[in-house]
Amino acid sequence: MINLESPLAAITSSASSLDSSSFSLAHARRLAFALMALLLLAAVACNGPKGGPGVMATVNGHTITRDQLDKYYKNQTADAPQAISDEQADNLRLNILHGMIDNEILMQRAEKLGLIATDDEVNAKITEAKAPYTQEEWDKQLKQRGITADDVKREFRQQLTIQKVLNREVVSKINITDDDIKSYYEHHKAEFNFIETQYRLAQIVVTASANPQLKLPDKAQNDQEARRKIQMIYNRLESGEDFAGVATKYSESPDAAQNGGDLGFIPESSLKTDKITFDNISRLKPGQFTQIMPVYDPGSRQIAGYRILKLIGKEAAGQRELSDPRVQQAIREQLRDRREQLIKAAYYDVIHDEAKIENFFAEDILKKAGSNGK
Repeated sequence: MINLESPLAAITSSASSLDSSSFSLAHARRLAFALMALLLLAAVACNGPKGGPGVMATVNGHTITRDQLDKYYKNQTADAPQAISDEQADNLRLNILHGMIDNEILMQRAEKLGLIATDDEVNAKITEAKAPYTQEEWDKQLKQRGITADDVKREFRQQLTIQKVLNREVVSKINITDDDIKSYYEHHKAEFNFIETQYRLAQIVVTASANPQLKLPDKAQNDQEARRKIQMIYNRLESGEDFAGVATKYSESPDAAQNGGDLGFIPESSLKTDKITFDNISRLKPGQFTQIMPVYDPGSRQIAGYRILKLIGKEAAGQRELSDPRVQQAIREQLRDRREQLIKAAYYDVIHDEAKIENFFAEDILKKAGSNGK
């Protein structure tokens, strides 16, 4: 270990003994060596991205540190089943850093616009997020992810603030008129002609080996644990808990986190390819859910997990007219989503152009690539 005390002490000693009569060549040499030692230490400390020790990027002069980046990185890789290569790690860190840079730009924009989320708004959001959990389950979630209550508060403040900015700068600029809806319907009328009965379903899925990237409580490690977990979920549904809320909290299907397990409309012919599933669904009325059903691995035909399906609604075959409020709402949402994506993409381009961004981590990756190629 390099001793910081010695060069500092040498400088102090030399400086305290300097005067017009005592400054000698020996003193000068000691001072020169001490300064060289400090410069060497500084060079060692700055080994890494050129922004300075631990600085991965700056946005308009505001730093994003390695510690901040590593917290997100560790959270995403905590459950990785196997070691990640250096290239994979750098790629993931770079992607995370891109998102952090975007968020920092938006947070700075929010400050200028006076849109930073208040403590009351943040606390209300945390209370809402904690509602499905017991305090013990909530604390366990935080511990598994390696985050603190302060981290949660900071993240919710950022999420709420960014949403305020996007609502002001993007969403408020979207206007879908009745003429827009009518025009879309006339050009896409066939989309609203159901040639067969459609079933709108939602699902909750539990497997014996959950995706390690999923941040879920009590992930099953084997079939016995999976059966115990799906039974617990079924009991909650039976006691009256909201299906979408339970799906968001426990389901391992990709659709769960986005929309509470909603699979959208599925044609009857597709459901009939699985006789057991169709038989279960055909007995349901809208709002009801099935018993626990096994999920089979398509290759081995062995049980890979379990699921519960809910029938949200059922649509008979036939043409849906523009006068149907559901048709109008579906078109409105689709057009709104398309325009929001377009305007948001343009908005991000503009704010990036206006910001001064220095990505030292990206520069460091390029430098290493250049040196490896020589």
